[in-house]
Amino acid sequence: MRIDLSGRTAVITGGSRGLGEAMAKALAAAGAKIALVARDEERLNRVRDAIAQDFGTAAVFTADVTREEEVSRVAQAVNERFGAPQILVNNAGINVRKSLTDISLEEFRSVLDVSLIATFLMCRAFVPGMKGRGYGRILNMASIMSHVSIPGRTAYSSAKAALLGFTRALALELAGEGITVNGISPGPIATDMNRELMNNPEVNAQFLANLPVARWGKVEEIGALACYLCGDEAGFITGTDILIDGGWTAR
Repeated sequence: MRIDLSGRTAVITGGSRGLGEAMAKALAAAGAKIALVARDEERLNRVRDAIAQDFGTAAVFTADVTREEEVSRVAQAVNERFGAPQILVNNAGINVRKSLTDISLEEFRSVLDVSLIATFLMCRAFVPGMKGRGYGRILNMASIMSHVSIPGRTAYSSAKAALLGFTRALALELAGEGITVNGISPGPIATDMNRELMNNPEVNAQFLANLPVARWGKVEEIGALACYLCGDEAGFITGTDILIDGGWTAR
């Protein structure tokens, strides 16, 4: 089955690397125009150029998506460039791996801001333009850490669990518009964010012991799932969360 997203525009936060880059390339390969949003302009330009060379149209919009005024500016710029987008992928996220007694209030808030507050701001900015078309797709990147957890993840698990609550509520608000809202909860994926863990033999072995498939996930597997959820074929899927975790949470 080939997903066809021709004539549609996708906005992807955290689009400068890792899962954001993989999803951008997957959606572009399916025919979507891509609006890449992140703070690192140099990395964004690299992803844009790769998409333009291999797939199609992409444009770069630099912003800190935790800041209301910057999200408003980006929304205006994207609308002027592409018209109102039909797809929004809220992928921006950070992780602070510290115990409760070591993490500062500023660090805790920063994790919530990037995962939850930024998603709220992006949805509030772009949802009005999605309405009235009978089609729209919003994907919010959660994590298996919203379902299970491990020590040192109080901030990250809190942020991702809250994000799923937001996802369900917004899905109900928008169901009548033909706009679906879903979460994707990856398990351990081989990204730059996890490189330190993968390069630590002891920690890597601990992660692999929890993965029935005995390997880290590939970014391309997340891209393929995102592409499917954005297709017309997935119009009956909304208000849920898709675990793609190599069997971690099935144990």
